[in-house]
Amino acid sequence: MTQVPSHARVVIIGGGVIGCSVAYHLTKLGWKDVVLLERKQLTSGTTWHAAGLIAQLRASANMTRLAKYSQELYGSLQEETGVATGFKRCGSITAALTGERLEEIRRQAAMARAFGVDVEEISPAEVKDRYPHLNVGDVTGAVYLDKDGQGDPANIALAMAKGARQRGGQILEGIRATGVTREGRRITGVTWEQGGESGHIACEAVVNCGGMWGREVGRMLGVNVPLQACEHFYVVTEPIPGLTRLPVLRVPDECAYYKEDAGKILLGAFEPVAKPWSLNGIPANFEFDQLPEDFDHFEPILDAAVNRMPVLAQTGIHTFFNGPESFTPDDAYHLGLAPEMDNVWVAAGFNSIGIQSAGGAGMALAQWMDTGEKPFDLGDVDISRMQPFQGNRRYLAERSTETLGLLYADHYPYRQKATARGVRRTPFHAHLLERGAVMGELAGWERANWFAEPGQDPVYRYGWKRQNFFANVAAEHMAVRENVGMYDMSSFGKIRVEGRDATAFLNHIGGGQYDVPVGRIVYTQFLNRNAGIEADVTVTRLSELAYLVVTPAATRLADETWMRRNVGDFDVVITDVTAGEGVLAVMGPRSRELLQRVSPNDFSNDTNPFGTAQPIEIGMGLARAHRVTYVGELGWELYVGTDMAAHVFEVLTEAGQEMGLRLCGMHMMDTCRIEKGFRHFGHDITSEDHVLEAGLGFAVKTDKPDFIGRDAVLRKRDAGLERRMMQFRLTDPEPLLYHNEPVLRDGRIVGFLSSGAYGHALGGAIGLGYVPCRGETAADLLASTYEIDVAGTRVRAEASLKPMYDPAGARAKM
Repeated sequence: MTQVPSHARVVIIGGGVIGCSVAYHLTKLGWKDVVLLERKQLTSGTTWHAAGLIAQLRASANMTRLAKYSQELYGSLQEETGVATGFKRCGSITAALTGERLEEIRRQAAMARAFGVDVEEISPAEVKDRYPHLNVGDVTGAVYLDKDGQGDPANIALAMAKGARQRGGQILEGIRATGVTREGRRITGVTWEQGGESGHIACEAVVNCGGMWGREVGRMLGVNVPLQACEHFYVVTEPIPGLTRLPVLRVPDECAYYKEDAGKILLGAFEPVAKPWSLNGIPANFEFDQLPEDFDHFEPILDAAVNRMPVLAQTGIHTFFNGPESFTPDDAYHLGLAPEMDNVWVAAGFNSIGIQSAGGAGMALAQWMDTGEKPFDLGDVDISRMQPFQGNRRYLAERSTETLGLLYADHYPYRQKATARGVRRTPFHAHLLERGAVMGELAGWERANWFAEPGQDPVYRYGWKRQNFFANVAAEHMAVRENVGMYDMSSFGKIRVEGRDATAFLNHIGGGQYDVPVGRIVYTQFLNRNAGIEADVTVTRLSELAYLVVTPAATRLADETWMRRNVGDFDVVITDVTAGEGVLAVMGPRSRELLQRVSPNDFSNDTNPFGTAQPIEIGMGLARAHRVTYVGELGWELYVGTDMAAHVFEVLTEAGQEMGLRLCGMHMMDTCRIEKGFRHFGHDITSEDHVLEAGLGFAVKTDKPDFIGRDAVLRKRDAGLERRMMQFRLTDPEPLLYHNEPVLRDGRIVGFLSSGAYGHALGGAIGLGYVPCRGETAADLLASTYEIDVAGTRVRAEASLKPMYDPAGARAKM
């Protein structure tokens, strides 16, 4: 029997490639008493049957950074450990079969250039040169990344396990974690079983690397880890005479990927409608197991592949493989400190990209655990983005039928998930649908994104150019700019902070000054020790002892968790009250006129100036009117109890009819906010973006003592900025911007757009992005010539450090 220690600094549960990577990187940082428990044998869950594709380019700069790190690590592991990883840089090709897909991969190529990834756009003939067996008659174009590669998944994991052992880590096989002991929000130990023996390991932290068992392991640890196993298919051919080393090939329009290995072809698929597996939990005895073949399900992929690579028609199938992989609700893996506990970490749910992600994910998590702070922004994968309801089995089963296929679907801007919808609805949901709302979904919330005109199909028609709602959003945008519009903001998070130390607590956690009169609204950021932005919120003082913190819908849980983890000895109560109030934003030059028609209260600047809130009567009900704006116009956010929300909506829409009140959606809010240069959390501002470089220094009050990040703010003020957030407007009104497009300064790439949208009042696409500026003045920055790379075409752009729309901010204070 294996000797199991009685104490460990950390217990890692799960011995796949992710668990081995976490153990490897923790020991590399000098951690002692690292123990990994694997219930069966290392790699016996999903790692052993992974395809082993290793790509560099991901959807964001930091995810690309992690993937590049994985490649570099796998290239050196064999020399370090003596275990052959099979890693080779054979390159990769992604081929497009349609004009839409060609636009996508050209945008991906531009993004690669911005991220420092070598990429080459190649013609169909050049695809044929690199892949002689391929039928390229309908290929519209392709991109080639020469440093992409492939490896042996099991040996990569075993090499990292050996590296961990060499530095004193204990990798224990055949030992199943069966339970935990806990005190409050901390795990104090893990119980285990091996054969008929059992025991307990006291520990300071636990990492859930349970792979497709991650949800169940999470339940055992008291945390929510939403993921679902799905069947994943591939075939391996018999040897093909004359087949030589080939790049990895992806043909996403046919849901297929190809890998040459030892003279054979592995053909895999991410089919549009996936098959969730084992909805009631993974069998306890699962080890190196395969699932039953389903040729009928795979046949359409194989038929297309035979046309794409005709040699397959004369080649036998050596292996038809079906094995499970775990998928998350949004196709991003789970990483980080779980919101529900203070010492439970998660690295699971890798959506069939576990091999290329494992090295970087293990490195990032280990650094986070070692310092207590994220090494850089990990918002794309932070486990705190997951909402509690997303662990629901029925939800996961339904959503997972779609998410596997989305890996190779067209990644259109604004694309909405089609499955597992309607879970969270605002009090205005039915009213909005009756009036033509086209819903999108965020964090489970159904939100009106735009409104269809009478006779227009209220559905999305996706594309890379102007989509079918472009004119609708333009009309909503201009209604807010020139008249009055109303939209539903109920999904935004609402967190009540109250108690005798509420003011002191907020002054500790936030950069603003919260010792303000009752009714005052403070726009503010919660900073980390490096003055990076952990949350971008408004804080309203409701009474002497109570405040309301309003957060983006997607980060409500993360923001609440950040507050709870920094409570310390402050005497406060923190409560999520999001569902308790509906919120209607009434915005535009005539918004005051509309409110005066339905309420006896005074909305003048004398009584209700910008940045203040007041209780009001409205119709026959009551509400609280917050005079703030995220669209840059005169306006109010009306907070109404859910019991009166429908009444208030009806009163406003009836009164607004003769004024031309227009119902608006979230797309309008985004196009208006970007014209005004307002930052979007998660895109423009993240935990690694310094608040001063983001242009938000006005919201930080350093004359108050000892708030989180204060020292880093002062240091940056003394040292000077390394980069600055700038706003760009394309001078050609036709191209569209989304995000990640390269920014060129005087002909050289210097960064990329953090966000983009169309500015309907400014007459062109608008982007925000950081530009290096060390030792430069504002005049120096503005003296340069700027271009934006849009799918390979450089487009001239005007640049500004101030908002291009209403730079003085006068319109909101009319």
